[in-house]
Amino acid sequence: MANHKSAEKRNRQSLVRRARNRINKTRMKNSIRAVEEAIVAGSVEEARAALQVAIPVIAKTATKGTIHKKNASRKVSRLTLRVNAMQAVA
Repeated sequence: MANHKSAEKRNRQSLVRRARNRINKTRMKNSIRAVEEAIVAGSVEEARAALQVAIPVIAKTATKGTIHKKNASRKVSRLTLRVNAMQAVA
């Protein structure tokens, strides 16, 4: 338990930041899940549409500092590869 005024403030800030990061990360995971579900369903158009929605969400999560920018880049790259591979097969 925080005993000093500055430690109490730091604790409040940590709680707010944690909540904000969880919101951003959950939004990102949901957009990625939508792309993956479209890939599993085999719907090329839905997958491409979901990917176009997911890319800005992932980038914004990195911009906010919730995830590292290279982590975001890797996620976008891997999703794009999967969608493109699915499109090539279809």
